Amino acid sequence: MILQVFQRSLVKNMRKKVIIGVALLVIVGALYYLSTFNIKNIKVNGCVLSSEDDVRKAVEDSMIMSNTLVLYLQNKIKPIDDIPFVAKVSFDYVDKNTVRVDVYEKSVAGCIEYMENYVYFDRDGVVLETSKDKYSGVPYIKGIQVSYWQLGESLPIENKKKFENILNITQLIDKYELEIEGIEFTAEDEIILRHDNIEIELGDGKNLPIQMMNLKNILAEIEGKSGVLYMKDFDSENSTASFKVR
Repeated sequence: MILQVFQRSLVKNMRKKVIIGVALLVIVGALYYLSTFNIKNIKVNGCVLSSEDDVRKAVEDSMIMSNTLVLYLQNKIKPIDDIPFVAKVSFDYVDKNTVRVDVYEKSVAGCIEYMENYVYFDRDGVVLETSKDKYSGVPYIKGIQVSYWQLGESLPIENKKKFENILNITQLIDKYELEIEGIEFTAEDEIILRHDNIEIELGDGKNLPIQMMNLKNILAEIEGKSGVLYMKDFDSENSTASFKVR
């Protein structure tokens, strides 16, 4: 009887040891397999205004460990932020040693110059970023002065009418997919747009919606030329624009 109890106890202990041994082997194997997911390549897609190097550095600085799976899960819990011009990033697992970072940039509508820096804002006039670099594809606004600015706040432009015109113009540029490099306000607060070598005179801005709606087709007819496009009197009743070649 005592022998049988001893044998049962021995078998039970052996089973426990086998189970523990198998579990340890599984854990060690899993850890070893996970250790092969070393990050060797970070591919960055979607950068236009943002810098691939800035994005890559932000990713590397945020890593708890150099592991593709850990990085993927980490970004699900705590996404990377504070990258200039970037609204968010997402990660795609490519292979054990490679992740792809897809960049979604902030919607930049224009920029002004302030103390040798360019201040970039969105279509609502909210300041997004500042940089010493002037990026192509973003309308540069001339004739606007501010005494200060703050990230995440609206541009402090005292002339409310001018500020409204800026927002209207940048929103209409986006809506009608216009390629405008510059926006200028003259001393008389009249609006001049710049497209390649063409100056577009729009007047005081009271007819902006109808002017901007027709601008793309008009520019297509004079593409490649250099001169001044007069649209000051262009409205719903007078759809005439004149072009003077330089």
